[in-house]
Amino acid sequence: MEPGETIRFAQLSGAGVVRHIWLGGGAEEADYHRKVLLRMYWDGEESPSVEVPLGDFFGIGHAATGDFFSLPLSMYVADSSTRPTRNCWFPMPYGDGATFELVNEGITPYRHYFYVDYEEHPTVPDDIGRFHAQWRRENPTEPVAQPADGSEVKNLSGTENYVVLDARGRGQYVGCVLSVQGLSPGWWGEGDDMVFVDDDIDENGSLKWPPSIHGTGTEDFINFSYEFPVRDTAYGLYYGVSLPGAAHQNDWAKLSGKSNQWSVYRFQIQDPIPFQRRIMVTCEHGHGNDRADDWSSVAYWYQLEPHAGFPQMPPVSDRLPRA
Repeated sequence: MEPGETIRFAQLSGAGVVRHIWLGGGAEEADYHRKVLLRMYWDGEESPSVEVPLGDFFGIGHAATGDFFSLPLSMYVADSSTRPTRNCWFPMPYGDGATFELVNEGITPYRHYFYVDYEEHPTVPDDIGRFHAQWRRENPTEPVAQPADGSEVKNLSGTENYVVLDARGRGQYVGCVLSVQGLSPGWWGEGDDMVFVDDDIDENGSLKWPPSIHGTGTEDFINFSYEFPVRDTAYGLYYGVSLPGAAHQNDWAKLSGKSNQWSVYRFQIQDPIPFQRRIMVTCEHGHGNDRADDWSSVAYWYQLEPHAGFPQMPPVSDRLPRA
């Protein structure tokens, strides 16, 4: 792929289910994992159901590459960080065709090779949810003013939280990848996850309190506790750290360890969150939203079409990682 080029690397007809995607290759260019976009379309739709920077979709943000292995996603770097291999096992049903695109918004050629493994079926009903994935970023998050008397911050609305997903329709949420870079001293992971479902959101979009799910901290949301481990094998089938924020355990107590770039994931495949009308998956950025950090995310979900329009994908300059 040349700079500025969009290619359709797979065009499937009829009905079926994609079972596995494998992508190899890369570009001789810094940060190309944020410059190349992956898009997927089902059943002839004009608006993609998947639109995510390449590296983020496969589980690692900040345009980084690395090794991790989970049930639905993996990445492996062999002899060069410019040529990782990437796998996806999320099932992707379609009733009338599927299209897969890559968009190279970098300045050098992107070379790739791939497998798309799929089943063909006579029909796939419309009431089978289609796979979706969406990327978001808030850089930096907007901190909430703290009480002048130094008292505890109380978040009783969720309106200032970082939004991982805001989807309308009927479906089920199956997980996310969070990529965060702390921009000031201290630990960025004290924020609670809050998931608003159906009647938690009125017709005007106002949030009702309390939410259906109210967690106890970002590291708890990802299924760890007392912060995230920094070792490079802290990954599992459904949750883990795909990009540790420190090079080794001895860095843990240092500022550099707690303010480096992290990617963590939680896949709710055995415990999806169903919604009938609307879902908002959110998380505080710091305790009571008291921190200004660089947050980005990929949300994965299934829903009946049509889906609501995605937020406009930011230009490359607004997708690049911080130094």
